[in-house]
Amino acid sequence: MSKLAILGVGNLGRALAQGWVAAGRLEASDIRLTRRQDDKLGDLAALGYKTGVDNRAAVRDSDMIILAVQPQQLDALLAEIAGDLDASRHRLVSVVSGVSTGHIRAAIGDAVPLVLAMPNTAVAIGESMTCLSAGEASQGALEEARELFDLVGKTLVIAEEMMAPATALCACGVAFFLRCVRAASQGGIEIGFHPEEALLLAGQTARGAASLTQIANAHPEGEIDRVTTPRGCTIAGLNEMEHRGLSSALIKGLIVSARAAEELYED
Repeated sequence: MSKLAILGVGNLGRALAQGWVAAGRLEASDIRLTRRQDDKLGDLAALGYKTGVDNRAAVRDSDMIILAVQPQQLDALLAEIAGDLDASRHRLVSVVSGVSTGHIRAAIGDAVPLVLAMPNTAVAIGESMTCLSAGEASQGALEEARELFDLVGKTLVIAEEMMAPATALCACGVAFFLRCVRAASQGGIEIGFHPEEALLLAGQTARGAASLTQIANAHPEGEIDRVTTPRGCTIAGLNEMEHRGLSSALIKGLIVSARAAEELYED
């Protein structure tokens, strides 16, 4: 694997760096990390990552460039590094929410291979769901990016217009599902478990439920039917949750997040 730079290291950039090293594909010394307050990267520097504030130097020293800044910081970053990009060796991967290839191309031109990626913070433990998109001219870079993100979870190549919905379902979705786990653990406390026990029970149960759809290829409704018996406690609880708007709230939340993701860069 060639050298890699992550520009604008926040929570996601940090998780990416840690995930790729944990996967054994890269050494910490192969990854350049930048952010404006590089003292916040001190712990990663101690682990062998190359850290600093110089984005241009990071680009010149790397082959694959991960753009990980906040949307409002992207234009300034692209203007800063555009002159150092070399189409013969560099590949750009943007994980910036709400930005299109057209926005980036306007700043860097059409020659440098460009991939859009939307992972989530579970990359740090190798369990991300990452959506990828690229134009025809960047298919080589897309395959390289897919191989890289496959190391830290699962990937799906989608059309570019689906990247904002992917942000809502995959990136924001981590928070949504964690809120469900948290709510379940709070319910567990109310019915008698200690907090640490309730969180363990809720988290592992959620993990098992998700694994049924991923490993056993089971449909959620089929698995729900397996545990709902006539006049049973499962159907009583499910019906109460639906009366309170559980499914509707999740669906509406995803729709609102997808709309917000489309507007992040413009805002």
